[in-house]
Amino acid sequence: MHDIRPLRDFVIAMTQLVDKSPSEATVLSQGRELLATLLAQENWLPEAFAAVRPDRYAQYLLHADPLERFSVVSFVWGPGHRTPVHDHTVWGLVGVLRGAERCDEFSLSGPDATPAETGRSHVMQPGDIEAVSPTVGDWHRVSNARAEGPTISIHVYGANIGAVRRHRLDDAGQVLEFVSGYDSTVVPNLWDRSKVPPPAR
Repeated sequence: MHDIRPLRDFVIAMTQLVDKSPSEATVLSQGRELLATLLAQENWLPEAFAAVRPDRYAQYLLHADPLERFSVVSFVWGPGHRTPVHDHTVWGLVGVLRGAERCDEFSLSGPDATPAETGRSHVMQPGDIEAVSPTVGDWHRVSNARAEGPTISIHVYGANIGAVRRHRLDDAGQVLEFVSGYDSTVVPNLWDRSKVPPPAR
């Protein structure tokens, strides 16, 4: 049985953090600590938000702040799944819950500010967290680093990310606008406290 309390506690803490209206640097620093606590626990993510799609990676909304100041999303990657090269336009924190995630880094260069490969890439393991934003580096391509089995990462963004107009590279290297949306039509019920297990005796 899944215990949703860690996600509820994370949402409450993130709401309190953005309520303070601190700088992006403070949100990324303190939000990283909150996300690390969430990633340290395995059993909170409901199966519906950990399901692998056969054709591509999945993006499931877990929570959107009512004022759209932040959102929490689970990304699920099957073997061979990867994103296009893309940006975010807002701050974000990405943490691996299960599996391993590869990130290929890109940067804007040239007079037309076209994303170009930096030659840098890294693999994130469970518990690893990185930040993205236009101020710290915003373009990358992400894929499942495992040859077998799914990878799940938890993302926190400074907006309702599924509704944000962003940019990606197509197969010809052209920059296109896109809005990602979500693969889920429901969100987890964080607020039904009747499901809280009784305290241990």
